[in-house]
Amino acid sequence: MILQALNRYYERSESLPRVGWVRRGVDYVVILNAQGECVNLEPIGEIKKGKTVPSERLVTAIGKQAMKHTNSGKDANLLWDNASFAFGTGNRGAAKLASFIDTLEAWLPSLDDAGIEAVGRFCRGLQAEPASASTLIDRFGARDDFEKRDPVLTFRLMGDVEDVHHRPAVRLAYESALASSRFESSLLGNCLVTGVAGVPIAPNESVIKGVWGGQPAGCNIVSFNARAFESYGKRERNGENAPVSIQASFAYTTALNHLLSSSQRIQVGDASTVFWAEESHGLENALSDLFGDPPKDDPDRNTRVVGALYTAVQSGKFAKGGPETRFHVLGLAPNAARISIRFWETATALELARCIKQHFDDIEVVHADYEPRYLSLFRLLTGVALLNKADNIPPNLGGEAMRAILNGLSYPVTMLNQAVMRCRAEQQVTYARAAAIKACLNRQIRFRRSHEKEFLPMLDPDNTNPGYRLGRLFAALEKIQEDASPGLNATIRDRYYGAASSTPAGVFSTLLRLSKHHLGKLARGLAVAREKLIGDIMGGFEVESFPPRVLSLADQARFALGYYHQRQAFFTKSETRNQEESQ
Repeated sequence: MILQALNRYYERSESLPRVGWVRRGVDYVVILNAQGECVNLEPIGEIKKGKTVPSERLVTAIGKQAMKHTNSGKDANLLWDNASFAFGTGNRGAAKLASFIDTLEAWLPSLDDAGIEAVGRFCRGLQAEPASASTLIDRFGARDDFEKRDPVLTFRLMGDVEDVHHRPAVRLAYESALASSRFESSLLGNCLVTGVAGVPIAPNESVIKGVWGGQPAGCNIVSFNARAFESYGKRERNGENAPVSIQASFAYTTALNHLLSSSQRIQVGDASTVFWAEESHGLENALSDLFGDPPKDDPDRNTRVVGALYTAVQSGKFAKGGPETRFHVLGLAPNAARISIRFWETATALELARCIKQHFDDIEVVHADYEPRYLSLFRLLTGVALLNKADNIPPNLGGEAMRAILNGLSYPVTMLNQAVMRCRAEQQVTYARAAAIKACLNRQIRFRRSHEKEFLPMLDPDNTNPGYRLGRLFAALEKIQEDASPGLNATIRDRYYGAASSTPAGVFSTLLRLSKHHLGKLARGLAVAREKLIGDIMGGFEVESFPPRVLSLADQARFALGYYHQRQAFFTKSETRNQEESQ
């Protein structure tokens, strides 16, 4: 299903490279004259965030060599490669340079082209005088870069605009040779992706790059690196273990590499998530804005996109594409040299939009004016992680959370546990943690069909849950202390939050006794208002059961939400006005 959907995406896309061509990052262009002498070593990398990033270029793809080299050093690419192959530098450089020349002669043996002749003369000159490569690198001031890494090089004839492999005669000769090699392949079989019989089978899958945390050289979805994974005695015959045609293998790997480097990709925890539709659709470009952080130059984009989503769900119409268009969402995570599938979800555009809308409804909670109206999934997950860092998001949490959103299921219990633990550890209930707690609790209530009332985005004075009321009471007692002693460096929250939220019986009697001392310092009107609030909160408890001895994890979550709601209510305009009137 996954490979078939990616193959269909490749077929409908007009911008993806055709068979025999791939996009790869290139660091330098070697400018040659007609005699094969290097006249310039032109760096083409782009500076992004203080680092040099290779420039994406369309290059030749000849089987697996276009993606990841083996240890043999005999699998050079055609007319482009790392410096160790194109210049013969580094370990086994002589053997690699010989492989580069052999590849050129094998694929374009009798082509009469000035660019090919120049590249051939240049490489044979390096082969005859290996030390000249080092002299060349020093002449153009690239020594540091070549020593730190093995940069990728292409070639260009002086006076040309395109690289040598894009010269018309070279392209025609290469594509003709590629077509012949495909149909002369001795390995024929039935393609498991397209179902076509008797087609040339790819011996290995092209590698996939761009998965967060994966190997820089690339990873595979379909691979066999141990005998235990092989079948029917097909030892070291990978293509026969999972027969996929050369065309289909190239199509789905090209489509996936494109998605991983496009705007149709977001990072959800450790899962690199890509999404696409069966046809061009407005929701394809909207998903990254729905789940990702808005750009700094347009902080309101997320709000606009979510608003458009709500409108589309209500009307059943999208700005581009139909409501029944099939959507696919794929989550990938690294696993050594392989890629593991974290999740794979498919649904119609309208079904997907409804589930995403429900997610934003569930995480909606009152917050300060300077905070974003809609929390991105990244902010939600980092909010429950240690030190609010993405690296500390628990493994699998991102994938499980995304699956819950796309299917309308209960959020993972890990999210609720993490939110409660961070609140207790840091004695602070943040916007993101309150949103995560509210969403988890409401979905648990909904799917368990409990008689408990769902939590509102704002303070709910009618909610009688003991944990929620205790959280409100703790917030009220803290506010009394703050009003009585303005400018305190630490409040009862810093000392008692952990105990109050887990074993309230041990601390609330002390806190209530201290509050009487603080109330004596307040103006009469404000003191009366605060006493009335405490009375209203405690009115929901039975005398013999107050305070509870312990709170379960779910009730600790309700405690945190009640505390957050009550704190936010103290800073609303209506509460401020009531205080002034009382004073």
